[in-house]
Amino acid sequence: MGTALFALGLVLVVEGLAWALAPSSIEAMLEALRRLGLDQRRLVGLGAVAAGVALIWAARGLGI
Repeated sequence: MGTALFALGLVLVVEGLAWALAPSSIEAMLEALRRLGLDQRRLVGLGAVAAGVALIWAARGLGI
């Protein structure tokens, strides 16, 4: 449970930094996402999931 809370905290820190440091870039990215089709957005989401799983797998392999 502690690892899940740690991971959630890291996600919130990264998301918060993005909104705090570059809010206009976030707005532009959201607009670009609106222009994508549903299938393309789904692929972006699946790519993000795959990248996250790969990072977790790599971190576990390094003993982190």
